[in-house]
Amino acid sequence: MKIKLLLADDHQIVRKGLRLFLQSQNDIEIIGEASNGIEAVKLATEWQPDVILMDLIMPEMDGIEATKEIKKRFPMVKVIILTSFSDQDHVLPAIRAGAEGYQLKDIDPDELIYTIRAAVSGKRHLHPQATSQLMSHMIGENETENQPRLKSLTPRERDVLREITLGKSNKEIASSLFITEKTVKTHVSSILSKLNFHDRTQAALYATRKNWFDELA
Repeated sequence: MKIKLLLADDHQIVRKGLRLFLQSQNDIEIIGEASNGIEAVKLATEWQPDVILMDLIMPEMDGIEATKEIKKRFPMVKVIILTSFSDQDHVLPAIRAGAEGYQLKDIDPDELIYTIRAAVSGKRHLHPQATSQLMSHMIGENETENQPRLKSLTPRERDVLREITLGKSNKEIASSLFITEKTVKTHVSSILSKLNFHDRTQAALYATRKNWFDELA
């Protein structure tokens, strides 16, 4: 069965180029074209395509709002953003709106085909620059979330975390700090809970990278 695809872009020449290329694929059928977000929502309602290639900057309704509306009405329709913008101000809202893919218009044609097929199979596929923006945002959120909690560590917990960053085992930490292994385990559990980390390695790597102990000195 062919993938039913809707093109949404306000530049006719872009739509024409995409149509010519995508129609050459045996498993893809272009079922319509929209020149703005309102048309995209209207055609999505009429045709309920499998995939929509959605531009971001369009008249009357932009790609973000169109994606939100379409995903609200038809959650199974896959939306792939195809745009020239790779900054956080565009990537994050698109993903939050429900887009399954985010690619730039200079994408390799084969990569675009892969993104379309991946979306149909339930997989997200993002341009490396979009992925980088998401990762930067996630790291920023973690920093904001963890920094205040760092201050909540007791002096002894800070000592234990410092020992962890040196790669020491619980037994070695106990010997170094003159406490029992059971007490070390209790401190480690408390540290992970307060800093919102899943394991000691993650906490150690993050603490080292952010130079936490310089800040606490």
